[in-house]
Amino acid sequence: MMTINHAILHVFDFVSAVDAIASEELDFTDKAAKSAKSFVEKTVRHAATSIDNKHGVFFEDSPFADELQAYARGERPFVEFSQQIADFMGSELGRADKQVSTDLLVVDYQDDPDDAPQDGEDLTEAQAAALYQARSRRCFGILLLESKQSFMHEVGRGAGARNDIVRRYAVLPNPSQKLSSYAIVDLASGKILLQDKERSIAGEKRALLADGLLQCSVNASEKEKFAEVEDVVEAVAEEFGANSAVAAAKAKAYAVENADANDDFDLRELGRAAFDDDPHLQDRFGEAAAERDLPERVSIDRGTVKRVAKSHKIRTDTGIEITFPAEYSRNPDFIEFVNEPNGLISIELKNIGSIENR
Repeated sequence: MMTINHAILHVFDFVSAVDAIASEELDFTDKAAKSAKSFVEKTVRHAATSIDNKHGVFFEDSPFADELQAYARGERPFVEFSQQIADFMGSELGRADKQVSTDLLVVDYQDDPDDAPQDGEDLTEAQAAALYQARSRRCFGILLLESKQSFMHEVGRGAGARNDIVRRYAVLPNPSQKLSSYAIVDLASGKILLQDKERSIAGEKRALLADGLLQCSVNASEKEKFAEVEDVVEAVAEEFGANSAVAAAKAKAYAVENADANDDFDLRELGRAAFDDDPHLQDRFGEAAAERDLPERVSIDRGTVKRVAKSHKIRTDTGIEITFPAEYSRNPDFIEFVNEPNGLISIELKNIGSIENR
């Protein structure tokens, strides 16, 4: 759940060459505006929870960071601040070598906590509000919604009964669609989640949000962090002729089991889990991880770990694909990989109650 404090939409239409900079916020009070509110909430939620989000931190000399904090303290009106952002974005997009009509959605929202006050708690209204504010997370979102072309029907008017098919140029992306450019800033910590595609602006390649507006660092996503760890596991296994699929699955199983207790995991322990029968490979894994400058403890959000490591998929050279829960790789009662004397590998699936076509 989330609470939208403020939201506004600015439009940069390069087809008609008209920009529409809003002077009023989106109005969600009317019952007819429910769909608009739902669109904003779903779009922001989908962006904020993507496992592909990269992480950023403002540079010390970032002017935008100072402006944002002034806004957070109530020193800048929301509409005025959003217009300042729109002026910059519209100017830069207008200078792009490839112009794409884009809507700019700016949102100030509260990320409702899972442990918010529940019905029946013995709290006064003021106490409940104070507890909510203490536990919730206030964020500021800047989302670029690139318009797409779409065909729609147009019902015939007049004497004729013909209906036509017409092209529309200003169709917003579906809320479940992956956006290519957005930034979401935690106003308390200053941490940034972002996606930012490189654009050619006045002949120069740059990231519009990170390099231009925000002026912040861009670090690997949670998904990329885990992929690098998995890559080291597979590389070490292949180096010594071990089964890389089994080693990677065991590494995933360890990460998932550990995720319930922590938002990080010990890389050495993960190496022991992946190569539980070979101390030599465990040592080599530690060396390989150090060569790639991986930290001793890898910090990855537990939700991300469960999404990327819950299952493991393999494909054999005979074209057979198998997807199984990663935890089964450590339990021979469900799946077992056997190295045959002839150098081939057998896979045995056990204790199956039924099989269905998918």
